[in-house]
Amino acid sequence: MAVSFTTDRMLRFGDCDISGTAYYPSYLNLLNGVVEEFWSWIGYPWHEIIWKERWGTPTVHLTCNFSKPSFFGDKLTFRVTVKKVGRSSVALDHEIWCGDELRWTVHQVLAASWLDKHTSMTWPDDVRAKLMSFLPKDDAANPHQPVQRG
Repeated sequence: MAVSFTTDRMLRFGDCDISGTAYYPSYLNLLNGVVEEFWSWIGYPWHEIIWKERWGTPTVHLTCNFSKPSFFGDKLTFRVTVKKVGRSSVALDHEIWCGDELRWTVHQVLAASWLDKHTSMTWPDDVRAKLMSFLPKDDAANPHQPVQRG
């Protein structure tokens, strides 16, 4: 079973349109904050890897599905799951809940990138090992073998 990172965000007035409904650009800003928190949780805070090591994790693919609206004052629970670790990329799936209602889902691919050269890089060994540790054991044992999930 995969290990997931979970955190909460309150939907604030500035995240919503005039009717109090979540505004999708604000959703993406919230998501970015969650991803930043995820990297700190696994031991690689962005302020250290960006300023000291000069690499980052830009988003190279993002797919969102909005199933129910969220409103000003809602507490959203974000669950981040590592789905695949590549040579220089990581695929994350996000589920965003409000109580027991799934509000939206995201599939996101991040790439390891040298900030000064603006080029792809291979994950450092320790980072790759940490990311791989969040995959289900069958995925981590054979990362090139496709695994189907229901």
